[in-house]
Amino acid sequence: MTQTLHILGGGMAGSEAAWQAAEAGVPVVLHEMRPQVGTFAHRTGSFAEMVCSNSFRSDDDERNAVGLLHWEMGAAGGLIMEMARAHRLPAGGALAVDRDPFAEAVTARLRSHPLISVAEGEVTELPTEGHWIIATGPLTSGALAESIRAETGAEALAFFDAIAPIVYAESVDMTKAWMQSRYDKGETLEEQTAYMNCPLTKDEYEAFIDALLAAEKTEFHEGETAGYFDGCLPIEVMAERGRETLRFGPMKPVGLTNAHQPDVKPYAVVQLRRDNALGTLYNIVGFQTKMKYGAQTAVLKMIPALAEASFARLGGIHRNTFINSPTLLDAQMRLKSRPNIRFAGQITGVEGYVESAAMGLLAGRLAAAEIQGRSLEAPSGETAMGALIHHITGGAEAKTFQPMNVNFGLFPPIEAKGGRRGRKDRYKAYTDRAKEVFSEWLARQS
Repeated sequence: MTQTLHILGGGMAGSEAAWQAAEAGVPVVLHEMRPQVGTFAHRTGSFAEMVCSNSFRSDDDERNAVGLLHWEMGAAGGLIMEMARAHRLPAGGALAVDRDPFAEAVTARLRSHPLISVAEGEVTELPTEGHWIIATGPLTSGALAESIRAETGAEALAFFDAIAPIVYAESVDMTKAWMQSRYDKGETLEEQTAYMNCPLTKDEYEAFIDALLAAEKTEFHEGETAGYFDGCLPIEVMAERGRETLRFGPMKPVGLTNAHQPDVKPYAVVQLRRDNALGTLYNIVGFQTKMKYGAQTAVLKMIPALAEASFARLGGIHRNTFINSPTLLDAQMRLKSRPNIRFAGQITGVEGYVESAAMGLLAGRLAAAEIQGRSLEAPSGETAMGALIHHITGGAEAKTFQPMNVNFGLFPPIEAKGGRRGRKDRYKAYTDRAKEVFSEWLARQS
């Protein structure tokens, strides 16, 4: 009789791991503490709930590393990627997702699978027996985090993460804002007009920066010394690095033409991306913040098109934890001191929804193969998934280990033929090589 795989955590990684293992023929028990035990960021008890952005980032699988990861997950029969595409929203070249229907669809598929059962309630200690995958994410409960620390003999690393506000679309002043994707990117008119753009003049931008820097912010508790993940820096932290930082970051005006004043180039632009299929909610792109709620609304309403804005959700900041995977995990993502336990998802030190789900996909396949007595190695580092797993299980420097998005810097270099390659050609070469190698890896499992 096939042994059961227990998966702790029903986020992106845990959901994908459960699907992959069950599809391989292994019985799965998926443990989830929500909704009985909530977290700072989650609102529901659904699996794969999106709590920060609703974007899976670039969908370009020829010249972008995260787009390549999308392709690999699709090729491997990934549930998360299938449901993301089924519930996608217009977002130019990005893959944005209608978050609630997406999570509900993932939940329905998992609960209806004949080999998956769900156990609700909190698990507070690392299990001593059986096959387990720990995929509790960056908001791992305090009791379980303490159990992990006790087992590893080391403090869990930590960083602070922030979420962006969500605005009711009807409250945006469209006599000042206009619809356009940057550089009109997208194949359809809907994709080319996927973003609301809110312009600022130089004086308006300067006043906004002054207010942002002076705003009351959430302070860390004594003893909290973790840093930020660079991919989710609060806007006020960026502004502290220089008054022009935001104008060259989330407020950059390039690739946009003001439909109301085509001959006037905006000094800065705030973009809002659709957050649901109805188009009633939009999130402020790149505007993660640690401003307190009162200050937050006052500062954001200084953006002219948002002067009368109503907010469905304000931004906030929370503490995320992750383990020092290069020292604690083996090449199969197993805890070296307890090889019956694997870790997957953001708790391993990958960053982003897609990366987390991809590590869940690998953990589910590796665990299923072990339970069934099959030999399965992780894919080569020439693939996106392989580059990530090799990074977290030994490729990264343990002393300076920090959360990492997938990027071509994690891939083995490609030698240029006949001279130096341009960047676009080089990235295309990376993705061509990865697709061939990943397809061969999948074929060996069939």
